[in-house]
Amino acid sequence: QVQLVESGGGLVQPGGSLRLSCAASGNIFSINAMGWSRQAPGKKRELVATITSGGRTNFADSVKGRFTISRDNAKNTVYLQMNSLKPEDTAVYFCNADLLLSYGSRSIYYWGRGTQVTVSS
Repeated sequence: QVQLVESGGGLVQPGGSLRLSCAASGNIFSINAMGWSRQAPGKKRELVATITSGGRTNFADSVKGRFTISRDNAKNTVYLQMNSLKPEDTAVYFCNADLLLSYGSRSIYYWGRGTQVTVSS
């Protein structure tokens, strides 16, 4: 059974910072891309950032220059450092991972349950 567990969410003032973590555990052979998405109330889920196993990153235009993504392959963990937070960053943040359960198997997308980030004064 594979699990992705997020942590690090909370309440922060505008201009503040938060660091989210997501650890993947279970019977995992390897992990391709990992990333973060978010969903605000009444809005569709949107992709925030992704990082490949080789470290190549991609960001939504709305967070470029403010968010960074990194990963520790030895720990199957991905991080999202969020700086200069704005009220419009308020959302539930979901971790995702594209991973293989065994050698030669098809990759499968897994999602975490999400962690709430609220940016408010």
